[in-house]
Amino acid sequence: MAVKYTKHFLDKLENLFAGSDYMLRYEKGNFKSGYCVLKDTKIVIVNKYFPLEGKINVLIDILGELNLNPADFKDKSNQDFLNELRQTQLKF
Repeated sequence: MAVKYTKHFLDKLENLFAGSDYMLRYEKGNFKSGYCVLKDTKIVIVNKYFPLEGKINVLIDILGELNLNPADFKDKSNQDFLNELRQTQLKF
């Protein structure tokens, strides 16, 4: 799957978080990696000053780190999208 750096693609990634147990928030902070994952409280915080491309790359990295199960999503489109993302590797 090719990663598209568009607002629509970012919305699809945000919908994955909305359908999961994790809450996604954009806030300012001095995160060294640009994001912070609080696994105990299931909150993901992303630097709100990141450009669109940075937000998309970070959210894909986080989704890979969280190892979410596609079967946990009620929406079939979210399940399919997560399966496609798992096969995607970012090239910097």
